[in-house]
Amino acid sequence: QHIDFSRRFGRLMIHVLHQFHLAHNPEILVVSNIVENGAPVGLGDAGKYWHSDISYKPLPSLGSLLHAQELPAIGGDTLFANMHRAYETLPRALREAVDGRRAVHSYLAKYGQLQKEGNWRPTLSAAQLAQVQEVAHPVVRTHPETGRRALFVSEGFTTRIEGVAADESRQILDELFAHSTRSEHIYRHQWRDHDLVFWDNRSLIHLAAGCPPELRRKLYRTTIEGDAPF
Repeated sequence: QHIDFSRRFGRLMIHVLHQFHLAHNPEILVVSNIVENGAPVGLGDAGKYWHSDISYKPLPSLGSLLHAQELPAIGGDTLFANMHRAYETLPRALREAVDGRRAVHSYLAKYGQLQKEGNWRPTLSAAQLAQVQEVAHPVVRTHPETGRRALFVSEGFTTRIEGVAADESRQILDELFAHSTRSEHIYRHQWRDHDLVFWDNRSLIHLAAGCPPELRRKLYRTTIEGDAPF
């Protein structure tokens, strides 16, 4: 039902980490900190850094649907940051610095760091690496349905701004990341049993707030393909 409902909104994307697909249902990525028989049942560090799902593809995600299966008694919240508001409230100098620019997105931006921080990330095969070649998208994108402009960068996947010196690019990105995740831009979702949360990856970035590692957490995610950002 989760897959069928998600398909009403577009083509579903298959996550590169096939190790964490739901058995016989590759459209679903298992997000979980549970380890059974010495092996993780899902991606336990998913969402550790702010990001828009699958922004590292030529056709990034339109939206994601995350369905709660098992929830911890403490923690486990998901934070969402409104990137339309983030753009609209940018200081003038920063807005002028990014308008018309493109930034590079890479699935590998934090991958090595995540491997060092935990045991969730498998070594990617050559075939998997071929699926996640870096791409460039506008720093500021226009929502194809509403026409509203939004920042389209995140600490999780954005590595640099094209055509800008490395030090300046790093400074601009750090300022954008800090501004976009100010408290006034954020909604915190406190999960309840069987919640299904559907969000627009063209408008939001999100972050997993985390929970005590001994408490079980498991959710199922589908991701809908969007169009090329402009």
